Amino acid sequence: MSRALQPDEELVELDAAAVRTWCVRALDALGREREEIDAINVYPVADGDTGTNLYLTAEAAHEAVEAVFAASAPDAAEAVRAMAHGALLGARGNSGTILAQLLRGMAAVLAAGRDGDHLARALAEASAAARRAVAHPVEGTVLTVAAAAADGCAGGGTLAEVAARAHEGAREALAATPGQLDVLGRAGVVDAGGRGLVAVLGALVETVTGRAPDHAGDASGRVRDGAGDTSRRVRGGAEDASGVRGGAGAVGGAGHVHVPTAPGGVRLLGDVRAVPTAHDETCDGEAGPAYEVIYLLEAEDAAVELLRARLDALGDSLVVVGGDGLWNVHVHVDDAGAAVEAGVEAGRPHRIRVTHFAAAAAAAARAGAGRGERAQRAVVAVVPGEGLAGLCAEAGATTVRSRPGEPPAGDELVEAIRRAHAREVVLLPNDTELRQTAAAAAERARAEGIRVALIPTRAAVQGIAALAVHEPDRRFDEDVVAMTAAAGATRYAELAVAERQSFTSAGVCQAGDVLGLIEGDVAVIGADLTETARTVLDRMLSAGGELVTLVVADDTPPGLAADLERHVRRGYLAVDTTTYHAGAGAPPLLIGVE
Repeated sequence: MSRALQPDEELVELDAAAVRTWCVRALDALGREREEIDAINVYPVADGDTGTNLYLTAEAAHEAVEAVFAASAPDAAEAVRAMAHGALLGARGNSGTILAQLLRGMAAVLAAGRDGDHLARALAEASAAARRAVAHPVEGTVLTVAAAAADGCAGGGTLAEVAARAHEGAREALAATPGQLDVLGRAGVVDAGGRGLVAVLGALVETVTGRAPDHAGDASGRVRDGAGDTSRRVRGGAEDASGVRGGAGAVGGAGHVHVPTAPGGVRLLGDVRAVPTAHDETCDGEAGPAYEVIYLLEAEDAAVELLRARLDALGDSLVVVGGDGLWNVHVHVDDAGAAVEAGVEAGRPHRIRVTHFAAAAAAAARAGAGRGERAQRAVVAVVPGEGLAGLCAEAGATTVRSRPGEPPAGDELVEAIRRAHAREVVLLPNDTELRQTAAAAAERARAEGIRVALIPTRAAVQGIAALAVHEPDRRFDEDVVAMTAAAGATRYAELAVAERQSFTSAGVCQAGDVLGLIEGDVAVIGADLTETARTVLDRMLSAGGELVTLVVADDTPPGLAADLERHVRRGYLAVDTTTYHAGAGAPPLLIGVE
């Protein structure tokens, strides 16, 4: 973090520490405004997560910057490139994808210089890059706001002057968006993606001046003296106010890859993960495409140009951002398989996500018709492995699968809360990395009238402990307190295999070493899974314990659980042991000590 600026002191140059501070403040600003941005989101389709997607994209950028600071003392160019690259990898939705391209455009200029003149040129390049990334730009969107920010600071100046003029230009353009896009005027709201960009630029002003900008804007996002019905407060609005054309349906065709359907409306294709989500019609009343398809793509520039043309013919809301061999592709289509197939032909797509817009609405309608009245209370738990999912389901929980390196998105958590079909829901994320995502999902569910309590469980064994004491007949607050206490009383550990040489809190590990992590920190480095597990157990039980929970995966060596149970019986007579099978996709061993 950069040092605090003194009164009337302003930064002359955007150094690495300032980039880091900007990331933190932008994330904080989007976190504060996330719910309101979600609420005013009315273009082009209705899934109400622009604020959440912007927040998650900014979070990915922040984490990338923190990672380079943890590894070394980066210079400004490295920090700003990390910010842009992190946003590219973690971009969510149309809005996040365009924010990633804005940051990438800025990084290309700021890598060469960080004074006011360079910042002005960086904002101009950011605006141009984002507009080029969108197949069919529309005015009255974040693209218009970005262009106004660049125009507002054209000519350069000091760093503080340029940042302030850019923010003011963006704010004024945002206020004018209802007069440029009919759907915004009818709803009486400003553009949601543009409002997010104003928040990011406001964080930049605060970073370089030490003062939050004045006139932060209408906190509700509603138009007070312009077009539209100012009495309406849109809650279901669309992701995303991105400057992307909505409307036209996609073209299907023979010979395309067909996406098979798994239980629960989830569609799978290779490493595709498909998430059903609520979806209204597009705001102009025309039905839009059925699917949102997003993937990272490793491909050459020439192949990407052909991909743009093919995807543009398939659907709408097309945004392709990135460069230097790595791209983030976003499109709305009716034939999801064809969109993925196009990526396969262009290069190597991965982190593929297919969202079926109408599935949740249809599922909710069927559930409502079939089950009638909502249950009073339910538990939603994120779990690794099919075995644990089955175990938790038997205990009455609605489960969300977490795959290695691919945690569930906020949309999946919200959909699971809806699927639980209850007035009150206890959410168990079971992962420290899911804390913010789970919090955002809980807020979205609350906006739909569901009472949600988030218990910050950090591991699956803590979730199992919480679920074990869950009593739906108890008062909600009492149940949450009991579950929280059970989770908090459970210390947790995990065994993993090192993929490469690395420095850890227990020393240097080599590729192939077995790592014993206790409470998230590497405590033991060993060569053998069983011996390392025993050492981890001994360290945990040295502080006491009454119950050991072992969770093993399909690929865990046979006999490991039985060996550890014997080890506990021999050395700790008063301690009981329970073993669960997580199935495929879980870590080799999870340990809980209560």
